[in-house]
Amino acid sequence: MVMFGHFVLLVLIGGAMSAEVQRPRGVPLSKRQFYEEDKPFTCLDGSRTIPFDRVNDDYCDCLDGSDEPGTAACPNGNFHCTNAGFRPGFIPSSRVNDGICDCCDTTDEYNSGVDCQNTCRELGRKEKEELQKMAEIAKEGFMFKKQLIHEAKQGLEDKKSKLGDVQNSKKDLEAKVEALRTVKETAEQPEKEAKERHLKAWEEQKAVIRMEKDKARMADVFLELDDDGDGFVSFTELQSHSELDPDSDASFTEAEAQGLLGGVDKVDTVAFETVWNNIKEKYVSESTADVPPPGETTQDETRDPSSDNDSENYPDEDIPEEDDDEDMDEDDEDMDEGDYKPPSTSQTDDKKDDDEEGTMPPYDQETQTLIDAAQKARDEFNEAEKALREVEDQIRNLEKEISFDFGPSSEFAYLYSQCYELTTGEYVYRLCPFNKVSQKPKFGGSETNLGTWGKWAGPEDNIYSVMKYEHGTGCWQGPNRSTTVKLTCGKETVVTSTSEPSRCEYLIEFTSPAICQDPASSDSGHPDHEEL
Repeated sequence: MVMFGHFVLLVLIGGAMSAEVQRPRGVPLSKRQFYEEDKPFTCLDGSRTIPFDRVNDDYCDCLDGSDEPGTAACPNGNFHCTNAGFRPGFIPSSRVNDGICDCCDTTDEYNSGVDCQNTCRELGRKEKEELQKMAEIAKEGFMFKKQLIHEAKQGLEDKKSKLGDVQNSKKDLEAKVEALRTVKETAEQPEKEAKERHLKAWEEQKAVIRMEKDKARMADVFLELDDDGDGFVSFTELQSHSELDPDSDASFTEAEAQGLLGGVDKVDTVAFETVWNNIKEKYVSESTADVPPPGETTQDETRDPSSDNDSENYPDEDIPEEDDDEDMDEDDEDMDEGDYKPPSTSQTDDKKDDDEEGTMPPYDQETQTLIDAAQKARDEFNEAEKALREVEDQIRNLEKEISFDFGPSSEFAYLYSQCYELTTGEYVYRLCPFNKVSQKPKFGGSETNLGTWGKWAGPEDNIYSVMKYEHGTGCWQGPNRSTTVKLTCGKETVVTSTSEPSRCEYLIEFTSPAICQDPASSDSGHPDHEEL
């Protein structure tokens, strides 16, 4: 009885190994029930029913090619390779008996005469070794992942704690800034008043200088017009200067000349002052207006050109830093005519006056002391305000990191602020997760943005397996560059390959422990075999 059992077992094993005899050639076990030898065959698409002896008769009867699973008769047919010892699979029916061994068990070349070797067991052995290797990698990777999750959890708690501390320091800095603002404004008021007084005195001094220059110029012009040197300027002497013709009509009449003299025939140096007011515009516009009065030298002769800058007007005074637009607005409100401003057209004219009338004298000690005190207050205020902005930046960055989607257990958090590179024959590719992807020529050249962080873009059941980077540098007459990053399990975090499957669309293969799954709950590495 036992021997009979062994015999039956051997028969069953033999039947399993010669499975092709038990069903039409090219048919998988999952479809065996549709091919019963003692019944007519109905095409799998239901289009028609034919006698069973037409199955695999090398003539295509069914539109879907299901009646010829073991021949090349139907262009759309599929041949099933049993591949015992390896993985079963399908090949197009057109490859059956084409002289090339496609099935590792050689069943596709049953009538071509080609000598095929059954390589299924060797392929199965290699696949098993590869799967075991991948399983070991997955196991080690998952161990790293658990460590990453632990560190991410601790890091998240640290960030939340730090955020609380920084938010408290922000309140203290805000109070400090407001206190220093008051000190600054209090110090700037007497500074402003002292500068205004200094400027007013300088303007009065310049008015005196201008008056003296005007009188000297008037005396020079009187001598120039008094052709006969008799101490009088007559209307006939005026007429010899056609440039003084009031209407510039090339006819300087006696009446016009007398009109300039106030209706008289001639004037002395005292009465000439009235005439000067009528004609000095003609002289001021000429180059002779720059000639200094007797005994004086020009600014150009006494002044070092290298020192021609507005800072000479404000010795020992620092200009406040321009931290931001808000500070600039506040500073503009506080600045008076004595403060520095970028030169405008009117200020250029003022500088010309300064060149003619000398530079504004240095501030007196009392005014300079007020300026120094105000500048110190501004510096302290600006420093505190800068510290406040830095704290606000810290808060924004911490809040961003705390709320960012780093995976179900924040396992991808360790990638934040990191970058990974891969050098190919021509380029250096740089992946900065959650930031951007770039490409730079290996032997010099500018960097090209291949996309900035967009979103997790994997399938619904594994969304964290794919990263999408979008809106990179535009291609010539094409779209903006974009990059898809596919993550696979690995013990190390590394960029393994890059490619450009479509124009301006890049693909990066990236291994990371964070994507590894628990081997105990995963069926990966142990695919179900359809055939024995």
